[in-house]
Amino acid sequence: MTAVSVGPRPGPPERRTVLERRIRWVVGATIAYNVVEAAIAIVAGRIASSAALVGFGLDSVVEVLSAAAVAWQFAAPDPRARERVAVRLIAVSFFGLAAFVTLDSLRTLLGAAAPEHSSVGIVLAAVSLAVMPALSWFERRTGRELGSASAVADSKQTLLCSYLSAVLLVGLVLTSTLGWSWADPVAGLVIAAFAVREGIEAWRGETCCLPASRLVGEPRESCADGCCDD
Repeated sequence: MTAVSVGPRPGPPERRTVLERRIRWVVGATIAYNVVEAAIAIVAGRIASSAALVGFGLDSVVEVLSAAAVAWQFAAPDPRARERVAVRLIAVSFFGLAAFVTLDSLRTLLGAAAPEHSSVGIVLAAVSLAVMPALSWFERRTGRELGSASAVADSKQTLLCSYLSAVLLVGLVLTSTLGWSWADPVAGLVIAAFAVREGIEAWRGETCCLPASRLVGEPRESCADGCCDD
């Protein structure tokens, strides 16, 4: 992926203000949702002796940290001045997510936990699977238009968490119905590998997004992987 510059090339001030307000709103909603999600997942996981549920709760904490980095950035008078630091913080959160998922998956594969049926966990995973992709899409679309690499990177973090929701849901259902306790950790390891890749790309500044110059009608920069397509 080719690095895309998102340096200070301001669009119309009123449009930029609207977009920055949207970013603050979506990261606020993401933080609030994930705090609740983490609390429910960890409590339900301990009750059901489910390492997958507890790990999912810890993943939600990582997502809170990622969104908090963007919130910190856009709390500044000029968010672009904090862009690089925010992207680095999000990259670290990707690595943290990968570490949590890997450890949890290996623990389950090695038989460290014998999870029980959890209706609360299944419902939580289903709700998250519906909510998280919508939040990711909204933040990614807004971040691309604004030219914010940090917002786009955080939206990828949120999307990865929605993948984890799907993995958790499938794993809990298969464990409850067929006793396939290995299904969840195997898929989790695959997601962890993707998280590492996204973290490396974020750290290198290879987050693809729409430059702010698009707001004032300048030529659109190309993206080799097509991620700038609407």
